Amino acid sequence: VQQSSNWAGAALIADSDSATYTSVTGTFTVPSPSAPEDGGEGQYSAAAWVGIDGNTCTSAILQTGVDFTTSDDGSTTYDAWYEWFPDDSYDFTGIQFSAGDSVTVTVNATSSTSGTAVIENNTNGQKVSKSLTSTSPLCQTNVEWIVEDFDEGGSPVPLVDFGTVTFTGAQAATEQGDSVGPAGATIIDMETQGGGGATAEADSSSVTVTY
Repeated sequence: VQQSSNWAGAALIADSDSATYTSVTGTFTVPSPSAPEDGGEGQYSAAAWVGIDGNTCTSAILQTGVDFTTSDDGSTTYDAWYEWFPDDSYDFTGIQFSAGDSVTVTVNATSSTSGTAVIENNTNGQKVSKSLTSTSPLCQTNVEWIVEDFDEGGSPVPLVDFGTVTFTGAQAATEQGDSVGPAGATIIDMETQGGGGATAEADSSSVTVTY
């Protein structure tokens, strides 16, 4: 089990000889998050995403997902985004979410420096995609299914109580033509600097992250 201050979930970690990952996908139910019971006033957030690299390969990540932010008044906003780290993340337009929606998130690497990010709301039928290129090449040796306490303005956002996020249909594809699930993946548990955290478990086709 890896310990992290900002990620919880599961990662498949290959060496460059054993697998070259070309895509990763998962489907989750949009949570209805709430401020932690012991939390003060303000906003609390988290993001659910899939990605290629960023674990043992730290130079680049191709990722896409949905972040959720809950305010004092109990209202929650959802944003879909894509990112080719170390570049910034950018929000998709033209897709909305409500708690309980089924959402599929997918990234494909067409090469080490080009790829696509796709988010589909299976409940309302909206789908967005973005073709990306980067000067920061992927190693294509990691894939992840993650809930993240992401940074905003250089410091981690207060972690929202997201309950449980389960990525079903969790699959990755390799250049060798194999389709692999998260069975045997490296589990990542989160303990934030602010005291909140999350734990994860995985089986052959799903990754479950629990606040």
